[in-house]
Amino acid sequence: MQSTSVPARREVTPLELFFDLVYVFAIGQLSHQLLAHPTWTGAAQTLVLYLAVYAAWAYTTWAVTLVPAEDPRTRRMLLAVMFVGLFMNAAIPRAFGDAGWFFVVTFLLIHLGRTVWLLRAGLDRREQEHWRRVLVWFAAAAPFWLAGAAVDGGARLAWWAAATLIELAGTWTAHPLPGRRLDSRQVGFAGGHLLERGRLFMIVAFGEAILTTGTALTAAPYEPMTLLTSGVALAGTVALFWLFFSRSEHIVRHYERTEDPIRAGRSGVYSLMVSVAGMIAAAAGDERVIAHPAHHAGITTNLLLYGGPALFIAAQTWHGRTLFDDLPRVRLVAMSALIVGCAVTSAAPASLSAVIAAAIVVTLAVFEERRPSGDANPQPISSGRPRP
Repeated sequence: MQSTSVPARREVTPLELFFDLVYVFAIGQLSHQLLAHPTWTGAAQTLVLYLAVYAAWAYTTWAVTLVPAEDPRTRRMLLAVMFVGLFMNAAIPRAFGDAGWFFVVTFLLIHLGRTVWLLRAGLDRREQEHWRRVLVWFAAAAPFWLAGAAVDGGARLAWWAAATLIELAGTWTAHPLPGRRLDSRQVGFAGGHLLERGRLFMIVAFGEAILTTGTALTAAPYEPMTLLTSGVALAGTVALFWLFFSRSEHIVRHYERTEDPIRAGRSGVYSLMVSVAGMIAAAAGDERVIAHPAHHAGITTNLLLYGGPALFIAAQTWHGRTLFDDLPRVRLVAMSALIVGCAVTSAAPASLSAVIAAAIVVTLAVFEERRPSGDANPQPISSGRPRP
């Protein structure tokens, strides 16, 4: 059973919100990186940088869930990560150019330094054992990050992609080593605090989407088409916001009551990672449409306009399915409609493509709002066997 010594929910402190401001900057940098390099290679580069940035935020947030921010040592750690993180995020636009070493060194300083700090922060025996294994996995990926910084072009992307895959594999499998695993149900964990931090980080992503739309509106001529596409972009963002927050209280209750909050927390971290990536893509697509509403949408713009919301909805649907026996068919229909829309509107004007994509998401939000309240409170899935 869950340890009673760790409260399920804890207040998020102002310092944690202050820390997140560095990642408002990071998400903006990533959106601009994607807009500046709208190719498959550019998308892969942006994805690798995003996963590194997200890992820096997620593991730091997890550390503060284990050692509360009220602890003076945690406050010092957060400020240190925030300081180094600002420089790491500033290097994003030139990470595949002359700032490769700068990005990697700051990233590894955060990633390894925070983990070493956590091992010295007085965790119990089980948690100490787990975070030693985490450090081993991070150390295994570090040579790939360093090797990538030492080369240029496609070779850098290949090395950094390999490093990212190692870290993702470790995260997905809970960093196993031969003969060494963790039964997460035996560890007390403030899962409600982690959930709240994820919700606040999602607001950061939505805020960046609003800023992107506003910036594009400011730069474009004040014509009817500009106003239309800006309004469509805002409507789509509001609909995604509604889908994320309007019926999340049953997830909050699950985090507070589950016997395995770490399992729920890991599911939330994964789904948040994909959801924020979807928001970055959608915001980039909206900016392209506002800037050039009469151009043909093309496959690049359509992948951003339709693929971003599809990723977002898929991640949230998967999270609900993981925690509960809940798979709303209307969401499957909406994702199918987004895929079809992406395929059939590439030759249409970008403004029309944006209207159709937003209409699908808004329609889904309306249907979700009309679902009977009982359908929003599914029963939790049994924890099953011990988790790694």
